[in-house]
Amino acid sequence: MRFHPALQILIWCVLVAFMQRLELSLLVGVAGVMLLMGWLLAGKKMLQLLRRTRWIMLSLLAIYAYSTPGQPLLEMLGAWSPVREGLVDGATQLLRLLAALSSLAILLDRLHRLELISGLYSLFAPLGLLGLSRERCAIRLALTLHYAEVAMLRGHSRWQDALQGLFEPHTEGVHPIALPLHRMAGRDVLMAVLLGLCALGLVLR
Repeated sequence: MRFHPALQILIWCVLVAFMQRLELSLLVGVAGVMLLMGWLLAGKKMLQLLRRTRWIMLSLLAIYAYSTPGQPLLEMLGAWSPVREGLVDGATQLLRLLAALSSLAILLDRLHRLELISGLYSLFAPLGLLGLSRERCAIRLALTLHYAEVAMLRGHSRWQDALQGLFEPHTEGVHPIALPLHRMAGRDVLMAVLLGLCALGLVLR
């Protein structure tokens, strides 16, 4: 059973928001389950995401470890020592990030790129009330994802080469983008209502 692409994106958003409210004891279990599911359902995609964000995760842990007030982990190092409380807070945020990336890997593995854009196109419907074009937003997002994917697949050995590649002109011809639009089924509407109630509960908690 496959839900509407927009609904699958909403499920991921609510799941990420839910994990932000979990204490460390519960978060360890949830993150472990998400990592296991990500490995079983989208192992290749999950490893790609983890590899591309490894420096961000290490930086996150280091920032918390050295910027949070608390008890030094190694007294002999003095001000150069990481802080216990910072390591705990950093590990908590790192678990949230790992769980979010694992669930994102499942989402990206289930949805084709055009289905992902189609789901976002549906979610962009309220932009019409602000006088914005959701078609233009969807196309721009599609082009951004396309060129980002092309840049990552070039496999540059040095980060300088990868950065330079982002500024290289693209010589691809103009071609239309056809987005597959899906209709909401009854189960999609029911799940959307449940997600709305869950989101409301997270806000009022």
